[in-house]
Amino acid sequence: MSVRDSTAGTAAVIAIGGRTARAAAIRSKASISVVIPTLDEAANLPHVLARIPAIVDEVVLVDGHSKDGTIDVARTIRPDVRVVLQDGRGKGNALACGFAAASGDIIVMIDADASNDPDEIPRFVAALLDGNDFAKGSRFAEGGASTDITPIRAFGNRMLGLAVNVLFGTRYTDLCYGYNAFWRHCLPHMHVTCDGFEVETLIHVRVARAGLTVAEVASIEHERMHGESKLSAVRDGQRILRMILRERVRREPAAKHADGWRPSFRELPPVAVASRAASVRDADDRGSHVSRLHPPRADLSPAG
Repeated sequence: MSVRDSTAGTAAVIAIGGRTARAAAIRSKASISVVIPTLDEAANLPHVLARIPAIVDEVVLVDGHSKDGTIDVARTIRPDVRVVLQDGRGKGNALACGFAAASGDIIVMIDADASNDPDEIPRFVAALLDGNDFAKGSRFAEGGASTDITPIRAFGNRMLGLAVNVLFGTRYTDLCYGYNAFWRHCLPHMHVTCDGFEVETLIHVRVARAGLTVAEVASIEHERMHGESKLSAVRDGQRILRMILRERVRREPAAKHADGWRPSFRELPPVAVASRAASVRDADDRGSHVSRLHPPRADLSPAG
């Protein structure tokens, strides 16, 4: 196993083995989908959707039956957003549904609470275009930081990460972080089968078991802007540990056939053309208002 700098700038490649992502000619024309799971995130979405970079071809919002107008807000800001209703509950199921709906060659998963900066998306994509299968965000790689993680969560993340590194031969610096990007050929290997916040660890473990090449990309995590996190450090930490142990003894492949990872989902029809034009005007007004109230965040010093 080797670690080297990649052309993504602050990315370190963890060579777990396996194949490269695509031939160079195909990489240069890759389409990009962003998957965003939501549950009552109407207040945060303006700070996320308005900053999605132009290189993104498609935004898939997976909603867990929000009651605060999340979907309406999303369509006002970005009329072309695809809205998917998850078929179950929890972040894991939402991501699985979003992955099934996404059409891009590259899929980026990002949180809806404004803690992940969409301006970092090009760096994740660059790590994939450099020949890696999976680009894994890290708050603790050189250049990364977090103003959101609590001491108990940081300690739990470090201990769980150590367990994964020992049991699966990885060199991850940040296990439980939800900002990631990957080529769609990773989906059968990831095969998301969990419902909760253990989903990121499940994905990272299964990517490692499949022998895919992972690049860690330094990322800065900000505090949630509005609302409260639904994560419980103790309860979800226990779920993550149980999942790690189950994966360690699992013998069968994650997906038994190519489409075995794909869950059912329901996609809402797009907004009508007439209302789309009005939504664009509203989005322009709202985007201008958001930029005045919330200018780009200042850089943070790297985590030690």
